[in-house]
Amino acid sequence: MASDLGLRKSLARADYLPYGIDFPDGPTGRFSNGKTTVDVIAELLGFDDYIPPYATARGREILGGVNFASAAAGIREETGQQLGGRVTFSGQVNNYKNIAQQIVRIIGNENSAANYLSKCIYSIGVGSNDYLNNYFMPQYYSTSRQFTPQQYANVLIQQYTQQLKTLYNYGARKFVLIGVGQIGCSPNALAQNSPDGRTCAQNINVANQLFNNKLRALVDNLNRNTPNAKLIYINAYGIFQDLIDNPFAFVNIIYQDLE
Repeated sequence: MASDLGLRKSLARADYLPYGIDFPDGPTGRFSNGKTTVDVIAELLGFDDYIPPYATARGREILGGVNFASAAAGIREETGQQLGGRVTFSGQVNNYKNIAQQIVRIIGNENSAANYLSKCIYSIGVGSNDYLNNYFMPQYYSTSRQFTPQQYANVLIQQYTQQLKTLYNYGARKFVLIGVGQIGCSPNALAQNSPDGRTCAQNINVANQLFNNKLRALVDNLNRNTPNAKLIYINAYGIFQDLIDNPFAFVNIIYQDLE
């Protein structure tokens, strides 16, 4: 949702109808007909408003949360570059570092700011673009020729680990890490990789399950070896229908597990 100021124009946009057709403010950049999962979680946790994007968040407003998302971005720097401007996940981490430093100045005490940040929930869902807008686009990227799916999952997790550790070093303690969903069944994958336009591209789903399995193992490892950190893994491969059916149960999983 955050706009990519200072970058060349992006083709990955959702600021026009029918996006946002069921959202109170209409199309806002959310790749959805209505609220995102984070919108629902924030609402059910008692937030007064939707979390503002980094591009527009100012002053004490940032104490209520900031959205760092950028369309087409991925763990790898080159991911999504064929679509134009985007803030890579590393760029989003750098934007968070800037916000963390601003919070120190607002609160006026480094220890108090660290305590404040340790109570925040960091919801992160990244990785799908590294497959759809990188590995499975050989006409633009060489990664599928450089790495087997297993090797590529390893490379992604290694870089993701360092990015998460940077967030931790700047105060983050409570993480919700969302796995990659069945992107082999997405409209994009069906259009480009399905033999009949209807059958899911299983090679994509198998590859992103390799990533999900390694992400789950990473969560376990970081929970064991990172002082005062608490991470939970969300199985996006099959959970989102459950979220639609019972959002309160989904929020309770996050809230209780991160306490």
